Formats: sequence, structure tokens, C-alpha cells
Amino acid sequence: MKLVWILWLASTFQQPVGDHACLAATLYLEARGESVKGQMAVAEVALRRRESGQWGNSLCAVLKARGQFALSTTGKNYIFSDVDSWREAWLVANVAMEMWALPPGLRMDVVPKADHFFASNSGAPAWAKGSPLAVIGDHSFYRAD
Repeated sequence: MKLVWILWLASTFQQPVGDHACLAATLYLEARGESVKGQMAVAEVALRRRESGQWGNSLCAVLKARGQFALSTTGKNYIFSDVDSWREAWLVANVAMEMWALPPGLRMDVVPKADHFFASNSGAPAWAKGSPLAVIGDHSFYRAD
């Protein structure tokens, strides 16, 4: 299955299914080799950004914002070939969206306050100042104020 096809489907689905597809694709691209906790942390950053409204008013808009997540930096002909990782990303996206639908006081945050992350193999970006809020697997999580 190609990324362009997933994005097209996400644009045709009613919400929240479209956002679910975008989040699952992001988890697959950004964190498929990570633990469920690591994938939940990546999802939480995206959901926190959507809630803030600074990066878009839908999860797909946030995840497709230029240069922010893998949906905007991965070639549209990229093929999702690992079926087990796709299934896990879909399930984690579902759990994360259900958790984020709860009132803030009832959510179980994995990386409280984090709104940015980067993978250790990509080198630290300019906004990554000081110590990270958390390091989970190969990702470092920050609040970029």
C-alpha cells in the first residue's frame, strides 16, 4: 500500500477515521521499530499539537504540516510493506485517540507537555535546547517554547 493511497483515503473518510489513518501512517513512518510506549509518545505529541491549534485544526492537518512529521517529508510513493507494523500502528493510533478524547485530567500522559520529538539518528535540531523531557527508545521528547 502506498502513502499516497493512504492520504487519499484519509481525505475521503469522515472524521475521526481520516485522522486515525493519518496518525497510524505517522506512527508507522516515525516509530514502527519502537515499543508501544514509544509509539504512544509520538501520537501524544501529534494530539497535543492538534489540541493547541497552532499547527492545524485536524490531526491530518497537523501531521501533514510542512516539515513537521514524516507525512510531509516521505515520498508519496513510499510503500507500507510491513503488515504487522501497520496493524500495530493502527491499534496504537486508536488507543491514543481514545485516550485523548478523555478530559485532560483523566488522560494518562506518556510525555507530559512534550510537543516536539526527534529521532536520535537524525541529530538534534536547533529547537532542541537543554535536556529532553523524556527519552523513549530512539526518540527524545521536548517542549519547544
